[in-house]
Amino acid sequence: MKTIISELDKHYGVKHWKRWREPVGELVRTILSQNTTDKNSLRAYANLIDTFKTWDEILEADETEIAEPIRSGGLANIKAKKIKKSLMEIKKREGKIDLEFLADYNQEEAEDYLVSMDGVGPKTAACVLIFSFNFPIMPVDTHVHRLSNRIGLVTTKTREKTQEAMKTIIPKKNIYSFHLNLIEHGRKVCKASKPLCSQCFLTDFCDYFYENFKKTS
Repeated sequence: MKTIISELDKHYGVKHWKRWREPVGELVRTILSQNTTDKNSLRAYANLIDTFKTWDEILEADETEIAEPIRSGGLANIKAKKIKKSLMEIKKREGKIDLEFLADYNQEEAEDYLVSMDGVGPKTAACVLIFSFNFPIMPVDTHVHRLSNRIGLVTTKTREKTQEAMKTIIPKKNIYSFHLNLIEHGRKVCKASKPLCSQCFLTDFCDYFYENFKKTS
């Protein structure tokens, strides 16, 4: 694990934490990122923020009004419903649409709070906690799930189980950089349908490479 982290850092650079956005914004942005590319979801988020100046304005809007500016992210009607529902639940619980208080929770408490919200799963909760607060928690998207199993870091069937398993194998100090670098590796080299094994610098540690190439040579 230490060598894999080191190789990823060497090739893609060590990533140092910086806050991406405040936690409600990160929650909304993660909802918009589902089943689409970063480019499309970021455009949808920017359009949403340009259209509505406050979270309360979004809460008061009809779902059709919320859906219109986020169409570039796909599944606009479904995501508009999820966004409104999440904002409504935060407002109901806290009296205002604000999640900054999670900084005062420990990681387990903060994660429990977020996943107790209807429609918020482990990956969404982890994105809020790591990108808004620097909690050492590993969000698992399709890239992380695929690569972790291909390499052989874990043997799991679902992203949720991968996220749970990863908690015990990655040093906390490395989680942020490892997460971002593993995603970059998945996009550039270890692609879903045709992994570019000839270009990969992790083949010495990779179960997939051993089973498909080295074992038969």
